[in-house]
Amino acid sequence: MSAVVLSWVGTAYTLAAAVFLVPFGRLADIYGRKKIYLYGMIVFSTASLLSVLATNPFFLILTRIINGAGAAMLFATGIAMVSSVFPSNERGKALGINVSMTYLGLTAGPVLGGLLVRCFGWRSIFLLNVPLGIIVVIFILTLIKSEWVQSNGEHFDRGGSFLYGFGVTGLIYGLTKLTSESGMVLTVAGIVLLFFFVIYEQKKPFPVLHINLFRNNPVFLMSNVAAFINYSATFATGFLLSLYLQFVKGFPPDKAGMILIAQPVVMALFSTFAGKMSDRIEPRYVASTGMALTAIGLLFFTVIDSSTSLGHIIVGLLVMGMGLALFSSPNTNAIMGSVGHRDYGVASSMVGTMRLLGQMFSMGISMLIFSIIIGKAAIEPQNIALFINGVRLIFIVFEILCLFGIGASMARGKMRR
Repeated sequence: MSAVVLSWVGTAYTLAAAVFLVPFGRLADIYGRKKIYLYGMIVFSTASLLSVLATNPFFLILTRIINGAGAAMLFATGIAMVSSVFPSNERGKALGINVSMTYLGLTAGPVLGGLLVRCFGWRSIFLLNVPLGIIVVIFILTLIKSEWVQSNGEHFDRGGSFLYGFGVTGLIYGLTKLTSESGMVLTVAGIVLLFFFVIYEQKKPFPVLHINLFRNNPVFLMSNVAAFINYSATFATGFLLSLYLQFVKGFPPDKAGMILIAQPVVMALFSTFAGKMSDRIEPRYVASTGMALTAIGLLFFTVIDSSTSLGHIIVGLLVMGMGLALFSSPNTNAIMGSVGHRDYGVASSMVGTMRLLGQMFSMGISMLIFSIIIGKAAIEPQNIALFINGVRLIFIVFEILCLFGIGASMARGKMRR
């Protein structure tokens, strides 16, 4: 594959997940969260098996689209089911465990993936999903006895789903190409379509997304804004520091990866503790403290140069990891706690949507600044100074975003009266 075609293997998955998240969240509220989660696991595992059998780039990208649709069913219902099972005074702890497992997966995934590719080839990554998926399906059928249908009998909004899908496609794909004219056009077109989607939804008796959740619920609105800003300010950190460690410090990819693991390890260790805290203390205080710590961690990277010590990098990663741990599960607790049971599916899907949009925006900002400072030149010894200047500027932008995120986090108001 060419680099452009190869990039679509990841982009197709992300786009599909983002497009289907909200519609599947709504379908889960109407037809049952366990049912949609089960179907999602089957679709995801089947698509992974098809990826193993792919013999050309087009077929592989197609299977990744199906993969993304299956993942959307899981993202839209997983947090909703956890929130449905636990009482409000234990929801933060449960979501904290959920977030810890997510970050544990993020820690293990790249290491395990690298080993699989080196020993068995790229197909083994997708093949591993199949037996794991079968195990999860068995767990769902045998261990999850309940079903949660909160909007039974309501109609599914197909028109709103199409508008939302095309709008999100334009926005996310535009953000991945933000450095080009077509990327700018797609981003603007996506925003315009989403604007019309908001107007359209307000006229529907059973909308795919209740706009009033944002208009009349400051906790829900500002918690989602804070999540978007948090992911926008932090997601590209791993990408940037990986390049820095390899091209400036001269570390091999596996050593650079082991250094970067410091952040998700801390997040995995402390997310459960942060979730428990948000059961006893207003989530906005815990989450805002986490956002502030994240901002402090980002400060470490706004001053890096070719002589920056490895200890400096690791301390910054550890502080950021602690900040993200304190932010993620309390913020998710605030989002889920701000809506009624009937909207858990849509609220759960918004958690995933803010994550994906923030991740794409983070990479879009990075690519835009690199294109301005470095242009299309490769990262070579003669361009290292420009590269470092670009990295510092990106982290300064992320730092400013994070400061706005602290304000958004505090502005959500009290969840408990």
